[in-house]
Amino acid sequence: MKSALRHVTMLFIFCIALANTNLFSEVKVDLTYEHYAEKRAENMPAFLAMPFNCLVNLAYIIMGLYWLLWHRGVKETERSCYMREVFALMAVFYASIQWTRLATLRRAPAVLDQWLTLPIFAWVPVWIDFIERAPGKWREPHAAVLELCSLASYGLALAHERGFEVALGCHVALALYRGVRVQLTRGDRRTVGYLLLAMVSCAGFVVLKLLDHWLARHWIFQRLTGHFWSKVCDVLQFHFSFCFLTALTDKAQSKPAAQRK
Repeated sequence: MKSALRHVTMLFIFCIALANTNLFSEVKVDLTYEHYAEKRAENMPAFLAMPFNCLVNLAYIIMGLYWLLWHRGVKETERSCYMREVFALMAVFYASIQWTRLATLRRAPAVLDQWLTLPIFAWVPVWIDFIERAPGKWREPHAAVLELCSLASYGLALAHERGFEVALGCHVALALYRGVRVQLTRGDRRTVGYLLLAMVSCAGFVVLKLLDHWLARHWIFQRLTGHFWSKVCDVLQFHFSFCFLTALTDKAQSKPAAQRK
C-alpha cells in the first residue's frame, strides 16, 4: 500500500499546489450555494452547510476504505493490488476535496473538484491496459503517461468555459469504450452485469447532476436533491467499476496457470 499511497499523494499535492496559484483564475467554477438545489442549513457548521450533499462524501470514504482494506482479488498479485489500491485511495482523497469545496466555497477546491475527476476516470483505461497486457507485459510508464495526459487535458478549461465538460466527456467515452472492448474479449456473464450496472450508474451521475434544479420542483427531490442522488450514483459507479475490473483481473491472472496445466 505504501507505493500506491505515495503516488496518489504526490498527484494530489501537485494538483493542490497548482490550484492554489493564479493558473486557473479564469476557469469557470461555481462558488455559491445557489448552484445546488439543496437549501443551505443556516444553523449548521460550514462542514454541514448542505447536510445531505456534505454527508454523502462519507459514502465515498467508506466505499474506498472497503476496497482498500477489506476486499481483495482472488488471484491478486503485487501489481494488481497496486491497481486496486490506487483507485480506492483516489475515491477517499476525492471525497475530502468535494467536502472541502462545499464547506469553504473557495476557488481552489472547486477547481480541484473538476480537475481530479479526470485522472480518476483515466485510471479505468490504465487498469484495463494492465488486464489486457498481464502478466509481465504491463509497464508503469504506460500508466504515468496516460495520467499525465489526463491532467494536462484540464487545460481545455482554460481555453473555453466548457472545456472541462469536453475533457470529461472524452474521459467518460474512453473509459466506456475500453470497458466494452475488454468485456467482449475477456468477459463473462458476471462481468457484463457489473459493466451494465457501472454504465447505468455513470448515466445517473451525469443526468441527475444536470437536472438538479429542475428535479427540485418536485417535492421528492427537495431534500434529497438530484445532486445528492448523482453522488450516490457516482459511488455506485466506483463500486461496480471495482467489481468489473477486479473480476477481469482475476481471470487474467488465472489464465496463464490454466494454460500451464
